[in-house]
Amino acid sequence: MNFPFYIARRYTVSFSKSSAINIITGIASLGIIVGAAALFVVLSVFSGLKDFSLSFSNDFDPDLKITSTLGKSFFISPEQAQKIQKIDGIAAKSNIIEERMLFLYEGKEVVTYLKGVDSSYTDVNKVEKKLYMGEWMEPKTPQVVVGYGIHQKLSLGLLSYGNPLEVYVPRPGKTLNNAEQAFNKTTLLPVGVYAVSEELDEKYVFADLNLAQELLEFKPNQVTGIEFRFKPGANESAISTELQNIFNNKLTIKNRAQLNDSLYKMLNTEQTALYLIFTLVIVLTLFTLAGAIIMLIIDKKNNLTTLYNLGVEVKNLRKIFLFQGSILTAAGGLIGLTLGIIIVLLQQNYQLVMVTPSMPYPVIFNIENLAIVLATIFSLGFISSLIASSRVTKKLLD
Repeated sequence: MNFPFYIARRYTVSFSKSSAINIITGIASLGIIVGAAALFVVLSVFSGLKDFSLSFSNDFDPDLKITSTLGKSFFISPEQAQKIQKIDGIAAKSNIIEERMLFLYEGKEVVTYLKGVDSSYTDVNKVEKKLYMGEWMEPKTPQVVVGYGIHQKLSLGLLSYGNPLEVYVPRPGKTLNNAEQAFNKTTLLPVGVYAVSEELDEKYVFADLNLAQELLEFKPNQVTGIEFRFKPGANESAISTELQNIFNNKLTIKNRAQLNDSLYKMLNTEQTALYLIFTLVIVLTLFTLAGAIIMLIIDKKNNLTTLYNLGVEVKNLRKIFLFQGSILTAAGGLIGLTLGIIIVLLQQNYQLVMVTPSMPYPVIFNIENLAIVLATIFSLGFISSLIASSRVTKKLLD
């Protein structure tokens, strides 16, 4: 058996003659246990909150969206449409038109996006699941579905035939003195209200694709974007490459994360900040461990001198305390992780903590968080033990 490890194990399981050293070592071990458990629970809770936050946009956004790199719109030829249909991995696609327009209702106005979609849109996005009231619109009709924020701003009524919602958009390429001739306009019939998030609820008015093309004077094969839903296990990179080849690299392609770039950045920044805060707590705890090891070195000075005189090298005497600190760190970290896993699994299965009477606090158990905690505890514990063990010097033994 490795001699330094054997001595380190004996020192770890036996108590020192000094009660102060035993107390400090116990406090350090308890701190490691609590720190590991707390770090794992916090990361699991944040993973749950992150997944919960993204669930709103995940039901609302496509797996992939293409838009024109040059200009607002582009044309889809019949040959290009056929090639898109043959791409392996695409489950559904929908042609869309997005443009900012002015909406008027009973003297109130709001400027937001009209999103024209075809009949395949609900196959690509699960927007119907987000309907707060009413129903989804019928194709090739003036029916529209508005966001909850727009609904509130305009005090909009559903199926209000007597007070229709009006939409205005400047006529493209026209310079006219008459204001009436300068705008294309039509009346809309709100039939549904969706609710996703505060930002999205104020962004879109969904309408039929043909209606949007008429307002903007687009041609039948002219759109501002195409949205896609993938089959399970689809190769996103390969699909993106094929789409670029079909449109001669004149498109901007974004996946779901890129469409919600600011949200992902905010969540990742918050997760990093939480990790650093709890890691700092663990670092402070490991300072206590380093202090306990240094006190133990002083307490065992006579034993170390004897071993040194018997021929044990200084580097092997240092390894004794390096191994001892590592053993304490590993034991504390594993116990803390076990407690953290139990807490997370209990919350997942028995919903011990509730946000509302019907909604449990979201937590997610995953291997990534487990690996992060293990790597953090073991690496910091090793560094702390290495620093403390360096106090064993030839000068001290002489």
